[in-house]
Amino acid sequence: MKYLIVVDMQKDFITGSLGTEEAKAILPKVIEKVGRYEGQILFTKDTHTGDYLNTQEGRNLPVKHCILGEEGWRLADELEEAAERGGRTIYQKPAFGSVELAEALKKEHAKEPIEEIELCGLCTDICVISNALLLKAFLPEVPVCVDAACCAGVTPKSHKNALEAMKMCQVLIKGEEGNAK
Repeated sequence: MKYLIVVDMQKDFITGSLGTEEAKAILPKVIEKVGRYEGQILFTKDTHTGDYLNTQEGRNLPVKHCILGEEGWRLADELEEAAERGGRTIYQKPAFGSVELAEALKKEHAKEPIEEIELCGLCTDICVISNALLLKAFLPEVPVCVDAACCAGVTPKSHKNALEAMKMCQVLIKGEEGNAK
């Protein structure tokens, strides 16, 4: 079985309070990838509560975003529809990486070996790298890869730095000609 993890393709990261042109640019590629992927597709949502600014993350990044139930917390419309239509699992994560996702995939791997886990989404340099390394730690013998053309970082430079860091940790990088500037 193969898995595609679509990381935090939420409105606040695309067009909202933390949106970037790079995030907008990868959206059509991610939608296309989800539409043609043959395997299991899982989604993550960065999920915060109204007291976000009082958390450690909120003190370090004082921009309210991805507040549970608000419009910016939702996935991009086409991806939200694809997740609902396909009955896909969505992991709400209060931190950069999802331990719940890693534990679930470890259980699945014990039942049936996972061939590959591929990640795409936002932000390469925060949540994508955190989840890729967490999955690599939980499943060291499963190939974990990231589609660079379907990821965007906070900046093009931090995107590229995150890809290089993941390579050093034996995460395979696909599609580097995309957003890897």
